[in-house]
Amino acid sequence: MEKNIDESKQGDHLVLEQKDGNSRKLFIESYGCAMNFSDSEIVASILSNEGFNTTQNLEDADLVLVNTCSIRDKAEQTIRKRLQKYNAVKRINPGMKVGVLGCMAERLKNKFLEEEKIVDLVVGPDAYKDLPNLIAEVEDGRNAVNVILSKDETYGDIAPVRLNSNGVTAFVSITRGCDNMCTFCVVPFTRGRERSRDPQSIIEEVNDLGSRGFKEITLLGQNVDSYLWYGGGLKKDFEKASDLQKATAVSFSKLLDLCAEAQPKMRIRFSTSNPQDMSMDVIKTMAKHNNICNYIHLPVQSGSNRILKAMNRQHTREEYFEMIDNIKRILPDCTVSHDLITGFPTETEEDHKDTLSLMEYVKYSFGYMFTYSERPGTMAERKLEDDIPEAIKKRRLQEIVDLQQVHSLYRTKKFIGKVVEVLVEKESKKSSEHWSGRNEHNSVVVFPKEQYKVGDFVNVITSECTSATLIGEAIGYSENN
Repeated sequence: MEKNIDESKQGDHLVLEQKDGNSRKLFIESYGCAMNFSDSEIVASILSNEGFNTTQNLEDADLVLVNTCSIRDKAEQTIRKRLQKYNAVKRINPGMKVGVLGCMAERLKNKFLEEEKIVDLVVGPDAYKDLPNLIAEVEDGRNAVNVILSKDETYGDIAPVRLNSNGVTAFVSITRGCDNMCTFCVVPFTRGRERSRDPQSIIEEVNDLGSRGFKEITLLGQNVDSYLWYGGGLKKDFEKASDLQKATAVSFSKLLDLCAEAQPKMRIRFSTSNPQDMSMDVIKTMAKHNNICNYIHLPVQSGSNRILKAMNRQHTREEYFEMIDNIKRILPDCTVSHDLITGFPTETEEDHKDTLSLMEYVKYSFGYMFTYSERPGTMAERKLEDDIPEAIKKRRLQEIVDLQQVHSLYRTKKFIGKVVEVLVEKESKKSSEHWSGRNEHNSVVVFPKEQYKVGDFVNVITSECTSATLIGEAIGYSENN
């Protein structure tokens, strides 16, 4: 069971601008985190050069790829259900090839071919450049697998194709992998060691997006605050770097500064941060630039020091409070969201109360809340018994969700009667007469369309709200237009 207050994309069908001369059709779906959606844009770019245009029609596809998530068992079960759908289509179109990409591919490797007879190729997150060779193998009648993790692949030399794009917002990947080794998390095993992308390639991508009319970017990484460029190499090897490399190294706060200065009219977001790695320099850089959004996603996972230690989280409850206090001191209006796991092995009612009290202290604007899901190969799976009954997990999760609803409404109400700058992203789901967009605090704002269009920055005065959405009336264009 899992709950989140904020809406997130799941299983989006991704659409690519058609390239003249391409005759083969690619259907690609992505599940899980934003990094997977960003990776699918890289895959589409690589395959566009191999003669593939994307299609929204599964039945027409020559190649079907699903970009997978392994963070929870539920995510993996969703993928297996989708493969059943692909199998039904493949009976009608036997020439169709099916591939599994991403974290689930890396975790299961060759086992996937044995378990899912429909699958023709299995490709890990660091092997997408090998897709042309792997597809050639499949077309020659052989199954193909490449799940080798890399110590230097960042795809910084690939210009992503903006999939399912509104032409307004885009992801820009800055790091890959993770070194933190939280005991519950499979990411270090599926995405490898942490490495950073050349900042020059990042700025070039940001400038290209600006020249094409994009209004907002999100800098992406498993842990963006660990970004560190010193000329290449893993972050863990930085101490071996030369004095010159160390003196000219680019940290995340410096990268933020470079991006904000390169495109002063473009909104900049970033995700995800880690409490142990977020520095005061990052917060000060946010305060320095008006175009860096006043929003931080800061996963805490638990409010109990005992459970945090068992999770191998490198921060305590008190250190997290100190970080929150510093954020609020330097950025008084900053919105903060969270990730929380309930039902971690050995979690007591007292531990659960610690989580609730932490939530009361911070009063998050929204969050992503889950019951613990044991993942094969993690330290928790190897060393700890999943000993919390499912009924208790669900009850604790519901208490967390209920409290978050209260806090979300509390935070959203603070915007009522205020003027907020909204970037129009799409038509409202509930009314064709209204636009939907977000303010800098990541709150969804809905208002009547009038003469405005997607991509406009609009000043909206808010009059009412739900726990997740602000409702108001436009009073004119923002100066950012």
